[in-house]
Amino acid sequence: MSTTVGILYPGYSAEDDYPRAEAALGGGSRLPLVHTEMREDAHRVDALLDIGGEDVLAAGAARVAAEAGPLDSIVWACTSGSFVFGWDGAAAQVAALQEVAGVPASSTSFAFVDACRKLGITRVAVGATYPDDVAEAFVDFLGKAGITVLSLSARGIITAAEVGTLPGDLVLEFAAAADHADAQAVLLPDTALHTVDLLDDLDTRVGKPVLTANQVSIWQGLRLAGAERARTGLGALFAAG
Repeated sequence: MSTTVGILYPGYSAEDDYPRAEAALGGGSRLPLVHTEMREDAHRVDALLDIGGEDVLAAGAARVAAEAGPLDSIVWACTSGSFVFGWDGAAAQVAALQEVAGVPASSTSFAFVDACRKLGITRVAVGATYPDDVAEAFVDFLGKAGITVLSLSARGIITAAEVGTLPGDLVLEFAAAADHADAQAVLLPDTALHTVDLLDDLDTRVGKPVLTANQVSIWQGLRLAGAERARTGLGALFAAG
């Protein structure tokens, strides 16, 4: 029996992580993706609020359903375009998406929270590509879920397009540098960052689970669709089942 997780992805940067993940998952899991409208590519609060608007997501949900057929779940694959709304605003965003899509829905921000809960993680280090103010908003969001951020590294990159060009060796170095000795995991919260081909290497390099935005988005979609099970090659989160 196949599982179809609709992916709403803003703009163009690391969307190729999803077909790579689909191939790694093997037959039976589909991750059809549509690009939602991004009027301005900027890790800036006003631009992010526009990117995550309910009208934008509703239009994306209609397109992915029309192109892919019936969905089992749907995920707004954008961390900053969800947590900038705050906990209540992000919850309302997901509720509105679920209503228009008619299937279980979530966003990458809540996927990080649920992934941490799955692994029993309450203390993390964060390696964010964002400017400081946006990165701090992610810290606040995690705090609402009882997750303590022991250290925060922010690279200050403004556009998702630039993040998407970062090579794998730099991503590995960034994750290792962002770690904190007392953290149970390192979080890399940007779906513009290519990580799907690096997940096992990230865990090995850092010596603990490294949770990445595209990884947790896919895991959350499968979990909501009732297709969560142990899988290899996609990091500690998927190995946990």
